[in-house]
Amino acid sequence: MQVGVSAAMPNTWGRERGICASTPYDVNRTPLPTLLEVMPMIQSPAEISPVVIRLGRLGDTILLQPLLRRLHLRYGRPCQLLALGDWTPVLYSAQPEVAGCIPLRSQYGSLLTRPQRWRATLALRRLRQSPFYICEPDPRARTKVRPMLALAGVPAAHCQFIQDTTMLKDEHWVDWLLRFGDTTPAAFRDTHPPVAPSSCIAPQLQVSAAERADRDAWLRAQGMLGRPLVLLQPGNKRTLRWNGVRQADDDDKSWPAQRWAELARAISYRLPQAQILFCGSPAEAGYLNTVLAACDTKSLPIAAAALPIGRLKALLEVAHSMVSVDTGPAHLAAAVGCPLVVLFGSRPPLMWAPRSASGSAVSVVGGLPGQRVDDIETAQAMTAWRSLPTRTCTPAPTGRSAAESTDQSAGCAG
Repeated sequence: MQVGVSAAMPNTWGRERGICASTPYDVNRTPLPTLLEVMPMIQSPAEISPVVIRLGRLGDTILLQPLLRRLHLRYGRPCQLLALGDWTPVLYSAQPEVAGCIPLRSQYGSLLTRPQRWRATLALRRLRQSPFYICEPDPRARTKVRPMLALAGVPAAHCQFIQDTTMLKDEHWVDWLLRFGDTTPAAFRDTHPPVAPSSCIAPQLQVSAAERADRDAWLRAQGMLGRPLVLLQPGNKRTLRWNGVRQADDDDKSWPAQRWAELARAISYRLPQAQILFCGSPAEAGYLNTVLAACDTKSLPIAAAALPIGRLKALLEVAHSMVSVDTGPAHLAAAVGCPLVVLFGSRPPLMWAPRSASGSAVSVVGGLPGQRVDDIETAQAMTAWRSLPTRTCTPAPTGRSAAESTDQSAGCAG
């Protein structure tokens, strides 16, 4: 089965719950002069919501969820989130701690020549009386954010920057974000004290009914419905360059295609009723086909698919397990409770390992100083996968019984 780029579901969430949902104007479509007329200069206190800004990748956006939950509790209103990528409104479509997303496809280019950055700035202008939490550790990204804040008229006393909260040695990124969430912009220190620390220090994402329906229809169309699903994620943000797949020696997260094929075969022999599915973004379709070509797909149920984020999230909700390199979809798997094996290079797992709020297993392989993912042998990954405990209580796909769902959720142990 060759990779086909799966059509994404219509994404109306940004229009339904986006920053301008209370007006008939869409910041992505309305001409700038009209937006200037409808954006109020002064915000009602009843409309004040925390604004969180993070211009990161998929995994960075997922790791924000505990912070967003904390700020929701502190200020009594869900957050507005300015983040990169089309994935952000999909990730947070069913989350009570997010009221809306301000879309931004890219942080690059001049503010004067990028209409979407202008529209994002105008959306920030409407929220100028809110507390702003800027979660940008990268100085280059902060230089993109500060002009937008200045043009939006956001007072300095309303802004809190994460670089002012020193990261502790070996501190996990989520813990740093939560400590940052306990700090307060000067204008709000008398009215919004920190809340008691939560026991939940891991991302937890929900799947919407529409995403579940799309998932079940897709599984049925592929002939995979009712079978245990093991997802394999070979790509990461460094896999592709503008001119094709990056050379393996230039990507310390790359695991050879032959080892992915060996792992897929080993899992299939161990769990013969399972469907093995290599997954990735639509841009990675060619790379997935290269990996799939190394597998025996004629006699074994091994396939590949380029998946939109909403469908991947829903598949992970019911999947038997996932094996992934250290990349965004690994964090997504943990956030929806999918048992997970993560192959690390030299990046320290103490700071970056995925966390699961539901307590689902996360097994880390590698992560030693100077190590590359291609130093990991197939047997190590297989041993970690076999050690994953049985997954229980996964939601039954539409039209299936609880007994059938339990069959799909049979664990890896044994």
